[in-house]
Amino acid sequence: MTSPSPVKVAVVQAAPVPFDRDAITDRVCELIHEAASEGAKFILFPEALIPAYPRGLNFGMVVGSRSPEGRKVWQRYWETAVDVPGRQTELIGKAAREAGVFAAIGVIERDSTFSRGTLYCTLVYFGPHGELLGKHRKLKPTGSERLIWGEGDGSTLTVIDTPFGRVGGLICWENYMPLARMAMYGKGLDIYLAPTADSRDSWHASMRHIACESRCFVLSCNQFMTKDMYPEEIRNLEELKDQPDIITRGGSAIISPFGEVIEGPLYDRDGILYAELDMAEVVRARVDFDVTGHYARADIFTLTVNEEPALPVKGA
Repeated sequence: MTSPSPVKVAVVQAAPVPFDRDAITDRVCELIHEAASEGAKFILFPEALIPAYPRGLNFGMVVGSRSPEGRKVWQRYWETAVDVPGRQTELIGKAAREAGVFAAIGVIERDSTFSRGTLYCTLVYFGPHGELLGKHRKLKPTGSERLIWGEGDGSTLTVIDTPFGRVGGLICWENYMPLARMAMYGKGLDIYLAPTADSRDSWHASMRHIACESRCFVLSCNQFMTKDMYPEEIRNLEELKDQPDIITRGGSAIISPFGEVIEGPLYDRDGILYAELDMAEVVRARVDFDVTGHYARADIFTLTVNEEPALPVKGA
């Protein structure tokens, strides 16, 4: 076997254009070209970048009631979500093809197959020929996210093969689910993706732990967002009045298989982190710890993963 090929990667800490799907899609395409011009061959964008992570909004929902005004804000969020596949994925795929790169981006996916009222927090993968390689739907929305996003199933625990290794990951607090991490490790990852909306110091510590645990390179990517990025009519909603001016400060980072920080964390602005990854370091890191190999103890511990689609209607 030959040594794994090195690869330059980019982690894009982008600012969203909330509730403006077309504008942020155009910006994503521009950023793909910008990162590619710097030599990046794999590009990661944050969780829920299109049309935005709706931090601070409650959509008029409290336990036991929903408001008419909140339903209208929800309708606007649904109308600016992304069909997979659809026009936005076609545009991003075109940009990936023109740039000759692999890319992964967090979107809010609108389910147009089985319903017209469910959204999913989804990570979508693109190849250098413009192809839609796959998607991962967030398995467990956290806290109030459960009011606005459905739960994914095991059929989208997606990993993609690239010339420089196997790439896949989990979204935000899915990364705190030990069995979900182990399911992904079992797919033979070399680069572990962790798009997020968490900008706390504890998140960065978790990314370093996951890098040590998986012996993968970890790419963690967050948005930078300020309250004034919301449209005026959204910004003036009562529930946003107590939100800070900087709604999320970012914290994107690139981490080695030994848990060492290569780039970042990047705080309080948008920007792009770049790193040249020596993929042979993954092999070297596993000589003393291989989480699904000599450190697994399969004679004692086993994990069964259901990867069948959870269809609401079968045989129709």
